[in-house]
Amino acid sequence: GGHYRPPHCFARYKSAILVAYRNQEKYLRHLLYYIHPFLQRQQLSYTIYLIQQVGTGSFNRAKLLNVGVREAMKDEEWDCLVLHDVDLVPENDYNFYICDEYYPKHMASAMDKFHYTLPYKSFFGGVSALTPEHYMKMNGFPNTYWGDGGENDDIATRIHLAGMKIVRTPPHLGRYRVMDYKEETEIQEPWRRPPSRHNTRKTWKADGMNTLQFRLLSRTKHPLYTKITVD
Repeated sequence: GGHYRPPHCFARYKSAILVAYRNQEKYLRHLLYYIHPFLQRQQLSYTIYLIQQVGTGSFNRAKLLNVGVREAMKDEEWDCLVLHDVDLVPENDYNFYICDEYYPKHMASAMDKFHYTLPYKSFFGGVSALTPEHYMKMNGFPNTYWGDGGENDDIATRIHLAGMKIVRTPPHLGRYRVMDYKEETEIQEPWRRPPSRHNTRKTWKADGMNTLQFRLLSRTKHPLYTKITVD
């Protein structure tokens, strides 16, 4: 089921790695190849969860992560929930996959796609780490973002509305490689912040973990991950 605990010591941290997923097998194989040895070198107790959306409709990454949190918390009282894009691999072993005690942590602070800088100040995409308490305090992620983009800014706003702030992994540690990144996409100005389609200030308490609805189709343990398939 993608679960590991150090055989020769007691792990100080238990982290659930949550990956929203649909038909990206090449990225998934690449991520699993790198991430398991990476996490084991950090001597963490962890499980990798793959949350898969069925059907051909618009992808809803944010809602899938809500589902992943709900299902992962049935297994263990996790210290940390690491929300991980399937196409990112960490470059530095000292980028610890553990949570900040006080605030949500943005871990992918330096992606090669953005020349190892933040694309804009409120960026919270790629890889982030929140305690279960952080996650519930901000009512999780919005369930209403269908299609790409935008939800990360909603989440950054939620964090502030819930009385918290974002802390970031230092750029020299939070370095990530984007798999199969094509140089020509730079023409599309990837640094531009996507326009918000939601009034987060009015909706954050009424759209999130407290209104999450889904149909669990299967939950299977593969050698390198636990796969949760939902409609």
